Amino acid sequence: MGHRRIERAARLFLGVSSIAFFMTVPVVAQEPSHPFTVEDLVSLERIGAPSASPDGAWIAFSLRSTDLAENRGRTNLWIVKPDGSDLRRLTSQPGDDADPCWSPDGSTVYYLSTRSGSSQVWMVPLSGGDPSQVTDLPLDLANLKISSDGKRLAFTMAVFPRAGYPETAARLTAIGEQNASGRIYDSLPIRHWDAFDDGRKNHIFVMDLSTTTPVDVMFAMDADCPSKPFGGREEYTFTPDSTGIVFSAADTGREKMWSTEHSLYHAAFFPSDHPVNLTPANRAWATCPAFSPDGRTLAYLAMTRPGYESDRNRIMLRSWPDGEDREVAPSWDRSPSALAWSEDGTTLYAIAMDRGNNALFAIDPTTGAVRSLVERGYVSSFDTVGTSLVFGLANHTSPTDLYTVRPDGTDATRITQVNRDRLARVRMGESEQFSFAGWNNETVHGFVVRPVDFDPTKRYPVALLIHGGPQGSFSDEFSYRWNPQVFAGRGYAVVMIDFHGSVGYGQAFTDSIRDDWGGKPLEDLKTGLNATLEHYPWMDGERVSALGASYGGFMITWIAGAWPERFRCLVTHDGLFDPRSAYYTTDELWFDEWDRNGTPWENPEAYARHSPVEHVADWKTPMLVVQGGKDYRVPETEGFAIFTALQRRNIPSRLLYFPDENHWVQKPANSILWHHTVLDWLDQWNGSTARSPPLEHPGQGDR
Repeated sequence: MGHRRIERAARLFLGVSSIAFFMTVPVVAQEPSHPFTVEDLVSLERIGAPSASPDGAWIAFSLRSTDLAENRGRTNLWIVKPDGSDLRRLTSQPGDDADPCWSPDGSTVYYLSTRSGSSQVWMVPLSGGDPSQVTDLPLDLANLKISSDGKRLAFTMAVFPRAGYPETAARLTAIGEQNASGRIYDSLPIRHWDAFDDGRKNHIFVMDLSTTTPVDVMFAMDADCPSKPFGGREEYTFTPDSTGIVFSAADTGREKMWSTEHSLYHAAFFPSDHPVNLTPANRAWATCPAFSPDGRTLAYLAMTRPGYESDRNRIMLRSWPDGEDREVAPSWDRSPSALAWSEDGTTLYAIAMDRGNNALFAIDPTTGAVRSLVERGYVSSFDTVGTSLVFGLANHTSPTDLYTVRPDGTDATRITQVNRDRLARVRMGESEQFSFAGWNNETVHGFVVRPVDFDPTKRYPVALLIHGGPQGSFSDEFSYRWNPQVFAGRGYAVVMIDFHGSVGYGQAFTDSIRDDWGGKPLEDLKTGLNATLEHYPWMDGERVSALGASYGGFMITWIAGAWPERFRCLVTHDGLFDPRSAYYTTDELWFDEWDRNGTPWENPEAYARHSPVEHVADWKTPMLVVQGGKDYRVPETEGFAIFTALQRRNIPSRLLYFPDENHWVQKPANSILWHHTVLDWLDQWNGSTARSPPLEHPGQGDR
């Protein structure tokens, strides 16, 4: 490890064969007052991605605080110097401020704000003074960027293709005035993630600051940039001469619901012709375009297998504008998710999952040599600041703060501590990474988080958390959903296993879950849980619960039939129940078609092989079912079906339904209710004596 460690780490040599543990020890306040709770979780401030000024003198970032009275978060902009000094608030008016962008001379910050009632571009001078509004358009703006010469702004608006923003605004007004509520569809999609499709697409607009008239560079395209629902401004960039945009989009018509094809396009402003496809031969995903400082090379990320959203992202380089593509570091078996050039153009920086960590790497674009700069924890974002880097870093015991590091990986320095006072009032559990021999005797990794105020002479109930994806990871991050510290604060030992199919352990490991959702992962969960119980005598193997969301929710309903005797109780959140019927109601068809080797009519056996609905007769474990009403990835009927099966089988069960939440629970009050309901359910069934206590305290909606 070449850089100064953010937290202390030590290898522990243990007496259990084939299992090795690594410990992350939190920095504990001198006089903490209480174990970490969900109320502490929702009150923490959240740092956004850093944006360094061109001269390297300042770093701007958004900071989100929680307004419990309004049941929402609010963001303002802050700035700090790279050495951590002169931290101060830049904006403080009502509204949400985001996407800070610097003028070339570093004197002004452009950003998006909702303070006028809609999301518009504002600007504020670094020297002080009141912010001023730059745009006043009839639609909300998002994903702001500024050209390198400072003459143009780019942003996105949701518009009807070939309609423009004035006509889009007029059509939306007319639709709102109609008495009829019916919608007519002639093709997919009907709905996506948490919204019904109304025909609008995210389009990139470029506005010359001298004219303030935005131009839609995607006018004729029936495509989105950024991609929905998770894409951001990393999916497009200005060309080096500031006369065009390179962006990622799926201009494939209705096929985009069963295709992962996202091509890179080049749109020139003068003349404003139809964008040119730069990657027509690649039918998979291409994204994250980034130009070298000298403007001669375009770097981007590209997958190679169509239909597979968890394929490995490869780093590609192209001489701009008409050169051939070549892959950098083809033997590096990791999948980067973010990409940027160093100031001198000699290095590419990338973030990629790596053995339970979201690490920061440096890649030589000539030789392909890869170096780790930040190995431990979860790097969420980064930017170059002079010859160094600034990045957001979190781990299991610390929410994200900003750090700087030199390009050789040395002198890592923390420059913010935005939650210092709040964290001084709480106690958290120690986190340890471990490995064991899982399916086929292959190495599998995971984490254990000890209960708060751990006493080795006591025995603690166990919460086995199962991540979603399934191509995901319970990495060393500080999450605001499924944070293990909330369970540890309630007195539970938390076990999290990165089973076969997880990311960050090589592409073959990720691929191995295909067509085997209930096979290898279940064996890893069984073996990993047994390994931890054998190693830690303070874990009470008679009081174990299992919980999961999304794929993890599927695994819970699969466990209910395939491993029915093991757990005191189960919790499934937005989990799949009947893969065959769910295929016809989900939003992104490519996911099922890849993971199950075809459609239900082409490969019906694959949809039945690991289907929880086929094993309801074996269910017996008490189960809490959580479901979001606006979850169109795993629609609400899946959760209702699970609860119906449990009730009809007379199995103790409870349903927690959020009509206003999607695949995730995001509103602060709902998050608090979720955590208390889940933890109370665990407590109810993990009493030290009773195996099956009666249900008590019926909630609203019980009959």
